[in-house]
Amino acid sequence: MNSFLGYLGGKRLLVKQILPLIPTHKQYVEVFAGAAWLFFAKEESEVEVINDINKDLVNLYRIIKYHLEEFCKQFKWILTAREEYERFKKENPETLTDIQRAARFYYLQRCGYGGNVDRFNFTSSKTSRPRINLLRLEENLSEAHLRLTRAWIENLPYQKIIPKFDTEDAFFYLDPPYWDCEDYYGKGIFNKDDYYNLRDLFKNMKGKFILSINDVPETREIFKDFNLKTVVTTYNIQQGATKKMQELLFMNY
Repeated sequence: MNSFLGYLGGKRLLVKQILPLIPTHKQYVEVFAGAAWLFFAKEESEVEVINDINKDLVNLYRIIKYHLEEFCKQFKWILTAREEYERFKKENPETLTDIQRAARFYYLQRCGYGGNVDRFNFTSSKTSRPRINLLRLEENLSEAHLRLTRAWIENLPYQKIIPKFDTEDAFFYLDPPYWDCEDYYGKGIFNKDDYYNLRDLFKNMKGKFILSINDVPETREIFKDFNLKTVVTTYNIQQGATKKMQELLFMNY
């Protein structure tokens, strides 16, 4: 199945290349979940964990898991329109309930270009339908709801989530911010020192991992001690425009 989210940096176009590389495991942990494309596409594991440092994203996953019906009711009188988008943007999320906050985040995320709530504005197209169908919302989210009911949802930094679930039967997928894009998901969340910290965590890891990262000399050097597979994917660089790029997949098996 596909993710119910479009999300900046999402691995939708890489999933088919990553799936055959997944080793046998019992625990699956997605450390920087984002839209969790791999989680939704892969076969279910005995134990599954999706984790992200973004509190609004984690709140949305939890609401879809536990309160889908009430979540969908928030959209009863909502239109897919620029005015509605601007109204949601002006709302202070700290004044909302968890369900209201999840609805706001989902609307902005689905209607904003690139899936980035903070950086982009309302997007429309002459050639495609709106990215959110409010009339069939519950129907469209029901599969994600069922998938999430069997997963743990965490809101922890990578330094805590990795040791918490690291066992010989664990498999970790990591899709951190790309080199030179550290602030794109918010300032102070991730910096260049974190790539070195990840490398050090990998050296002592009991389980197995795949790390996806952009192909630059710095990432090749930092993670040079691990097995490497290069893959080609397509990026959306602006509305209607795409660009093929090479990415790196590092593994410890």
